[in-house]
Amino acid sequence: MLTSQPTIRPYQSYVYAYPHKTAYGRLDTHPTGRPGLRELWAAERKDALSLYLHIPFCEVRCGFCNLFTRIGAPDELTTRYLDALDRQATAVRDALGDEAPVRFAAAAFGGGTPTFLTAAELERLCDIAERRMGADLRSVPLSVETSPSTATADRLAVLADRGTTRISIGVQSFIDAEARAAVRPQRRADAEAALGRIRDVRIPVLNIDLIYGIDGQTEDSWRTSLDAALGWQPEELYLYPLYVRPLTGLGRFGADVEAAADAAWDEQRLRLYRAGRDHLLAHGYEQVSMRMFRRAGAPQEGPADYACQTDGMIGLGCGARSYTTRLHYSFDYAVEMREVRTIIDGYTATEDFSRAEVGRYVDGDEARRRHLLQSLLQAQGLQLTDYRQRFGTLPGDDFRSELDRFDARGWLDGAADAAGLLRLSPEGLAHSDALGPELFSPAVRAAMAAYELK
Repeated sequence: MLTSQPTIRPYQSYVYAYPHKTAYGRLDTHPTGRPGLRELWAAERKDALSLYLHIPFCEVRCGFCNLFTRIGAPDELTTRYLDALDRQATAVRDALGDEAPVRFAAAAFGGGTPTFLTAAELERLCDIAERRMGADLRSVPLSVETSPSTATADRLAVLADRGTTRISIGVQSFIDAEARAAVRPQRRADAEAALGRIRDVRIPVLNIDLIYGIDGQTEDSWRTSLDAALGWQPEELYLYPLYVRPLTGLGRFGADVEAAADAAWDEQRLRLYRAGRDHLLAHGYEQVSMRMFRRAGAPQEGPADYACQTDGMIGLGCGARSYTTRLHYSFDYAVEMREVRTIIDGYTATEDFSRAEVGRYVDGDEARRRHLLQSLLQAQGLQLTDYRQRFGTLPGDDFRSELDRFDARGWLDGAADAAGLLRLSPEGLAHSDALGPELFSPAVRAAMAAYELK
């Protein structure tokens, strides 16, 4: 039975990867030192890898953004970055070896904004994925992120020709005043023109990102943005709650940070979430997770909503993460622009990419937590037999107190038991950003608390 829990804040943290990147540490301080990539990947399955290439450049930085990206790329920085990406790809492919077949089952270009690159640079990016890593982009799902200002005809033509099956565009709001309030300078006309160009190149899956909880946003204006997006019949829609994070534009200049702890704002976001969810369900969309909705019958031509969680992830670029079964690793992370620039400059000067620099080892308990998180936060839920087959136990054996707590709040779907599932109720999905952090281990919480923002 659903009980009132006024002290539980529904918007605590967007759990898109576990352990969280702020729980990573420098591996040169680990007792075994920085591991070599060849050693890390020696015992891993390599027949269904995922490939992610990160481009850390944007024309502007949105007020809500805490991604690893910088504004602009002076002095041929994109050329130097792609040179470093080429060196890294060569080192990683060498580390994978040829003792067992190496095959990529999915690929993605993210950022930042990958289409910040010119058409010629996008060709080179694809060449790095194909010629250096051996990914056949035309035969696997390839997802690419873009923005209204960079989704130009020549760039989109390259992406379509090189096999892109899914393109995701961040519109956030079709209301010009709301876009300005989110420190995202764009006009609806520009977003509509970009969407028209995307549809012209016939990439199979279009995803549109929208944000709710913007200052001044109402249910009517939210519905206006939803209907404007639906007019393009996108195969996917992501609905994101607005967060005010430290060191972002909104966190520093554009918003009262105290609003981040305001119950009224929580209630506004929950109200808009429910309105958006119900509107999309009524228009023939299926809910995949709290954020993701897919049009009924639409192809799944990109990575699943939690694909960044899977083992066998190869990340290239200074903002990318890689996942083996025992170690998650990356380069350093920052939000503040000066720190981001320093990390990018260091990356472009790197010659030796043969060892992991920053990361966190994932032991048996953390692997269980990660598996539970990545499955439970999906609308379809967790197959109990899959969990037992992998770990020899059931979630109730390993996380009884947490699951009892979620059940008491009405966050679990009791009817799912008969189907051998552990699944969230609609209210549980709505509270995904509160439920997820409660599954973090004490060690990860401590590491995150010790992390110094930069």
